[in-house]
Amino acid sequence: MKVFSYQKAASPAEAAAAALRTPGARFIAGGTNLLDLMKLEIETPAHLIDVNGLALDQVEATKDGGLRIGALVRNTALAAHATVRRDYGVLSRALLAGASAQLRNKATTAGNLLQRTRCPYFYDTNQACNKRVPGSGCSAIAGFSRPLAILGGSDTCIATHPSDMAVALRVLDAGIDTVRADGAVRTIPIADFYCLPGNTPQRETVLQPGELITSVTLPPPVGGTHVYRKVRDRASYAFALVSVAAIILPDGTGRLALGGVAPQPWRVAGAEQALPAGTAAVNERLLAGAKPTADNAYKVILAQRTVASVLRQTPAMKG
Repeated sequence: MKVFSYQKAASPAEAAAAALRTPGARFIAGGTNLLDLMKLEIETPAHLIDVNGLALDQVEATKDGGLRIGALVRNTALAAHATVRRDYGVLSRALLAGASAQLRNKATTAGNLLQRTRCPYFYDTNQACNKRVPGSGCSAIAGFSRPLAILGGSDTCIATHPSDMAVALRVLDAGIDTVRADGAVRTIPIADFYCLPGNTPQRETVLQPGELITSVTLPPPVGGTHVYRKVRDRASYAFALVSVAAIILPDGTGRLALGGVAPQPWRVAGAEQALPAGTAAVNERLLAGAKPTADNAYKVILAQRTVASVLRQTPAMKG
């Protein structure tokens, strides 16, 4: 691990200003992903800004009946929160499907959103990776690609985003609240938060330099049946090969998002509009444009079957 400087921020605006002022600075809270990357020298921040003291660890109701989740709320606390379990069950289920209890005790809401891909070539510094070293190439495309993307990838990168929580937040239409170095705030719809790799796979979100996530806002609950189904190589402590987050309303309409298959949570409006027409129509639209490799072509069938299983689990879709 390379030498770095360290400071504790006193306010969100101070943290953002320090990050903008110091080239190579990174925010740190739980550190469950960042510290691993630093040990491997995949990430080598010159300066760490500790945001744990910023009082961003509350879950509060909003005036419109929604929920505001502080950026520092730990995954364990969020999954167990009574309102989340009652009104946003897909989020609680997704959190409990991710990582171990020990990691959930440390991992934060913002950190979960910003975790880096688990592509094996990203983690192997002897291999070419455009995400790690822009312009170096993508070893995954002609290499071992079994766990990687079938949707949303490009000729420069086929890495997937590893978060379970983000997939649930995508079907909940969450907003990402941030503050910039000048104190300006904005809310980014999660649909616009993640970048597809295109020709710049090193750019993973639309956050600007120094911009700090302060909370995640959920709109008022929509009801319905909430399901999160995660398919993985082993029953625990593994990232999704395919996951499905779904909210199905009593009239058979609803929302669907896929995880484990793309560089971001994958949601297609046309697939949701096809819900009344049945599973085949949903899958056709949800997986349109899939470009699997020989190694991960199985993900197309696995995604189709997982979506079918989830829809059969919801009362409105039975029969």
